[in-house]
Parts: sequence; C-alpha cells; structure tokens
Amino acid sequence: MSCPDLPSRPQVRYSLDTLGLAEMYDQLGHRQFDHGKLLIADLEVLPGHHVLDIGTGTGRLGEYVAEQVAPHGLVIGIDPLASRVEVARLHTARNFRVQVGRAEDLSEFAAERFDIVYYNSVFHWIGDQPMALREARRVLKPGGRLGICTAAKERPNDLETLMASLFGAMSTLAHPFIYKVDSGRLAALLDEAGLGTSRMELRSFADRFADVDEVMNFQVASSFGNAFADLDDGERARVRAELDRGLDAHRLADGAIQLRRNSIFAVAAKA
Repeated sequence: MSCPDLPSRPQVRYSLDTLGLAEMYDQLGHRQFDHGKLLIADLEVLPGHHVLDIGTGTGRLGEYVAEQVAPHGLVIGIDPLASRVEVARLHTARNFRVQVGRAEDLSEFAAERFDIVYYNSVFHWIGDQPMALREARRVLKPGGRLGICTAAKERPNDLETLMASLFGAMSTLAHPFIYKVDSGRLAALLDEAGLGTSRMELRSFADRFADVDEVMNFQVASSFGNAFADLDDGERARVRAELDRGLDAHRLADGAIQLRRNSIFAVAAKA
C-alpha cells in the first residue's frame, strides 16, 4: 500500500465536513453524548446557570444541559463547522442557542458571562489551546467552573493501538487526534491560564460497534472528514480489509466489535 506524504504538523481541515457527515455524527455520536453527561455531572450544573458549550457539534449534549439549567438558565453552543450548527439548530429547547464560533476567539461574549464553560471531545482538536483556555477564563464568572473531556495521550485507545500495529505512520491518517495532551500537560495548561484544577481523572469506556464499517464511519464523522481523507479509493478499500481482519481480536460472541477508549476528565475553577 502506498503511503501519502505526512505533513510535519498535521492541521485540522474544517473544509472537509459536509451536512451528510454532520447528520451521520448525530446518529453515531451517542458515545460522546454519554460521556459528556458524566462531565456535566462533574461540573454540578444547576438550574439557572448560564453555560457555554464549546464545540457543541450537532447539539445533543447542549440540549441535554439546557434541560438541566431550565427554566431560567441558558446554554449557548458554538462550533466552527456550519454544517454541525445547522443540525444543532433542529433542537427545540428554547434556552439553547447555537452559532458558528471558535474556542480561540470568544470576543463576542462579555467578561464574566458564564457560570460553566466546557469542552466535550473537543480539546484535542483545538490548535491554540493556551489561547482557548485564556478566553474561557475571561468569560467565566469568579468561582465559575470549566470542564474538559479529551482523548488521553498517555493511554492510547484500542483503535489507535491497532491502527499503529497495522499501518505504522499512516495510522494517523485514520485516527487523527491532532493535538492530544496527557494529564500532566493539561494540568500545566490550566495552571498557566489561571484556572485551578480541582479534579483530574482518566476514565475508560467500552464502545460497541456493529461492524468495521461502523468503526470507520464513526472515525470519519467524528473527525468531520479528516479520518481517511488522504486515501484514494483503492487504499481505503485495503485499509478496510486489513482493519476488518485486525478487529477479529475485539469481536464479541454475537459478532459485534468492542473497543476500549480512554479519556481525561478535568474540572477547573476560576478563583
């Protein structure tokens, strides 16, 4: 199999996303939604809170949080992908608003605007993480809390490990968590931003997939088209065939595939 040239520093390409991928993610993203609810529990979100959901995606978690803060609270979700925002706007909670926006630039929000700010399955996609955290601190009220659930660099997921064993350097094209951090680096970033860490924990999840196609579709949809993007049709077919064989070790008795995923959960507060 030929290996496309790998850039020295991969960049997230938002232009690869489509409405179809956003709709696919809305169907397959229940995994992120489920662990997002754990993050919200860690943050102790209460009725009346004003919440900023950074990287809201298709809005499933944002709508859930809107229910937690009702009737007088508000959730604003931002995402750099217009297609995801379009799907998110289909949610009907009156106290959930969605708009295009980036984590590194929250300038349209006043200082000390929010009780809670969170990034669920988003932080590893942010190129300028120090700037994003400084902006989050600025818009948090004194005593406000920030939550992060992100891929754990120190503990690779089953799929990452399998892809590396099968494809070596090319595996990053199929599993592109571009800016992953470990727990130590995340704690340092929070400290540098003036946010005191009150909780840092690694958690593992067992994800179930029907078959290799669902595994690949989930990677493509959750990476807004970045996964497998640089493979031609022939290479992609060969990756699928090799991955299908490699997944045999992860198949359950009913034929489904179980893959373990590891995430860092962090809660910090603005003094």
